[in-house]
Amino acid sequence: MKHTTPQVLIIGAGLAGLACARRLKEAGLTCTVLEASDGIGGRARTDRVEGFQLDRGFQVFLTGYPEACKTLNYAALDLMPFHPGALVRHVGRFHVMSDPFHRPQDLVQTLLSPIGSLADKFRMLRVRRDTLCSKMRDSPQSTHDMLKAYGFSDAMLTRFFSPFLSGVFLETELRTPCWIFELVWAAFCRGATAVPRDGMGAIAQQLAAPLPPGTIRLNQAVRHIQASRVMLETGEQLTGDVLVIATDDVTASRLRGEHVPRASARGSMTLYFDAPVAPQRGPWLMLNGEGDGVVRTVCVLSEAAPSYAPPGRALISVTTTEQIGAHDDVPRAVRMFLQSWFGSQVDEWRHLRTDHIHRALPPISVLPSGDRIPSPRVTEHLYLCGDYRESGTLDGALLSGRRAAELILSDYALL
Repeated sequence: MKHTTPQVLIIGAGLAGLACARRLKEAGLTCTVLEASDGIGGRARTDRVEGFQLDRGFQVFLTGYPEACKTLNYAALDLMPFHPGALVRHVGRFHVMSDPFHRPQDLVQTLLSPIGSLADKFRMLRVRRDTLCSKMRDSPQSTHDMLKAYGFSDAMLTRFFSPFLSGVFLETELRTPCWIFELVWAAFCRGATAVPRDGMGAIAQQLAAPLPPGTIRLNQAVRHIQASRVMLETGEQLTGDVLVIATDDVTASRLRGEHVPRASARGSMTLYFDAPVAPQRGPWLMLNGEGDGVVRTVCVLSEAAPSYAPPGRALISVTTTEQIGAHDDVPRAVRMFLQSWFGSQVDEWRHLRTDHIHRALPPISVLPSGDRIPSPRVTEHLYLCGDYRESGTLDGALLSGRRAAELILSDYALL
């Protein structure tokens, strides 16, 4: 245990790096955050395009995340909620699958919907109870195997769980460990699904707001590190007592001079469209429960948060399946598919942007086991944080950043 006040360098101004910097600031430490890009937040960024707010790929915020509840000021984010549950497209029409604890008026429709059997709906109650009681934390099962063990029918897996969870975990086989499913599903059950009024980037802005001016340095790509020294691409060298690498797993491995893992990251493709009217009223997530086609989910973001679109316009977010890679003109392929959902009005949609994020989530293989979270400290001077060090979620990024900061404070007898 050291008894000095360390100079801390943090590489990366994503949510983990910002959470680390803010916790250090709360304890009275100053730090320098080096960010390679031109803005903070990592994937949690929002761009203003022609009066629309476009997040970097379709994202939602779960108010039931435990670390987010401790860290963020929800009132200041002015969160705009979606309906709990989803509209599932099956046999040519939409069917309601809603959480009766949050939206009891949908109970009858949910029970009678052909999205799984009546027995499947009651199994959902068991899953809700067990996730809220943290009964899956030590299980080695995948999400798919866990759902099969509960007895869910193939129809329920195909029509609801697969399209819904593939949009959350960005993988279709549901290989994600069931302890991560438990974390996410419990967050859905405890709270609301929402977006901040000013977009997902508002989360990063809130984390950064208390930091002193000059703490964050943008456009500062790091070439390599040695002990607690950092060499920037510009040739500038910085030295501190403590170095925190708060990047994705590949960048962290490269900076440490390790073999970069070849595991497949989880990517996403989101298309944003400007429409004169919303094709579906109400803040619903719409799922493709048909089991085929190029579209995974559709969401009219402006129905949940009118701030996402200019007055009189609708902002539509469409996430695609892996099959989209076979098409040369992706926007056209999406429009053609969605004509079967919404008719000829789709022809009036104007494509705003496509976000193809190759590393939207870390590879499943680099995530820790639920009962074996690694220490943030790697060496005496080097600490790691990032979503891949925890659950691969937004909440995991926040938690990882705080844990790294608190270990530094403990190591320097500052807690």
